[in-house]
Amino acid sequence: MQSAYRNTPMQGSAGGGSGRVQVISRQMVRAEAPPASEEEIHLTPWDLRMLTVEYFQDGIVLPKPNRDPGRDDDLAVMDRLSPAFARALRCFYPLAGRMVIGGDTATTVSLLCTGEGAELVHAAAPGVTAADVAAWPPRDTPREPVSSLFPLNGLLCVDAAASPGAESRRPAPLLAAQVTELADAVFVAVSLNHAAGDGTTFWHFVNTWSYLARGGGADSSPPPPPPVLKRWFPDGYPVPVPLQFAKVQHAVQQRRPPPPLHECAFHFSGDSVRNLKARANAELARSGETPAASVSSLQALLAHLWRSVCRARRLEPSQRTAYVQFIGCRGRVRGVPAAGYVGNAVVPCRAASTAGEVVGNGLGRAAGLLARAVASLAKDEAALVRESVDRWTEEQRFPPPAAAQAVAAIVAGNSPRFDVYGNNFGWGKPVAVRCGPENAADGKCTVYEGRGGGGAVCLEVCLAPDAMARLVADEEFMDAVAAPPCL
Repeated sequence: MQSAYRNTPMQGSAGGGSGRVQVISRQMVRAEAPPASEEEIHLTPWDLRMLTVEYFQDGIVLPKPNRDPGRDDDLAVMDRLSPAFARALRCFYPLAGRMVIGGDTATTVSLLCTGEGAELVHAAAPGVTAADVAAWPPRDTPREPVSSLFPLNGLLCVDAAASPGAESRRPAPLLAAQVTELADAVFVAVSLNHAAGDGTTFWHFVNTWSYLARGGGADSSPPPPPPVLKRWFPDGYPVPVPLQFAKVQHAVQQRRPPPPLHECAFHFSGDSVRNLKARANAELARSGETPAASVSSLQALLAHLWRSVCRARRLEPSQRTAYVQFIGCRGRVRGVPAAGYVGNAVVPCRAASTAGEVVGNGLGRAAGLLARAVASLAKDEAALVRESVDRWTEEQRFPPPAAAQAVAAIVAGNSPRFDVYGNNFGWGKPVAVRCGPENAADGKCTVYEGRGGGGAVCLEVCLAPDAMARLVADEEFMDAVAAPPCL
């Protein structure tokens, strides 16, 4: 495990050949008007279980802005983005703080709102194009140069935790952004400590940053909801939550080099997704099954992927396989606001079966497994709290780093509801979205809204090279894939 954050020099490079990324500047941006006192925010069980995983990373490809005549090219983009980044941090000031380890009789972890800042990197990659990053049509994507477009690579969330008085190591920031000017585009990448927030918090911050960068409503666009910074705990719950480890690092499984992986982004039009949903529900109706709720569009699409990946992996019919989704608790659990809550508020939901059942019994059957698993928790607030808070506090099981996750499973992260393509920083909407290298694992599926809207969905999938080659060649799977507009 990498135990210290290293602030690299102001000038540097990453990658090689035509994909070389040159760091132009690196600064620690402090939150504007930080709190007068060092407020401490205690982490919930939903937050703490993320300590052993990698930072949450996503990035968007933006069109290249029109340059003002006579203006320094290196400053034009950052002159707009850097001040807006500081103003966004003022709204989300805990993300400009630091994670601390404390406790006299038991180990605790919290966020201290010190206002020390988040990292902002300005870089250039003149040999990289938007097409290199967007990777369309679907193809095996090399980790470089995309990996070098993201900050804070190689860290686990626990690497940001510092013990009081530990001056020998500099803890990593909770948040960092890298703005890389490509040959024909700009790539804005953000890395967020997953113990400080989930995907909803991540895109809430990015939405706020882009809103402020384009003038804060000067174009009549509605503002994002204000952040709600108070963490939720059940009534009577111990705060702070004591951990069962003398040192937090003892919860981390031994990290090992990740296996070779290939990544592909698959775009599904709104019509394609609706067709899959209609097909799944029709198959269930013909079979006589009556699930607790009809299959949703996303469940039908994920079931389509689940079946295809089982085939691509060539799993034996008796092989156990699972699909892990996440249920949002905002607005479902009393005390957790439907909008604006900053932190983690998702619960893993696992549907499991054999590969033979998933592949051999049709799309409807696989989608029904996903629908029933979600319905079993989503409508039962007590079950959500019991399974995700009470049981975790008793067992304190931490998920492994991405490289150690089970290979017969698929884990879906992100959501098509996140506003990705509304992130106009002042010179145009994004043309593509990519996840970062730290979120890669065999079977990881990152879900985004599709370009063009209308119910379109994009899935960025990570698999072993041989399985990915078979997935791309799978006619049944690829028949549902459609080119995004304007690419």
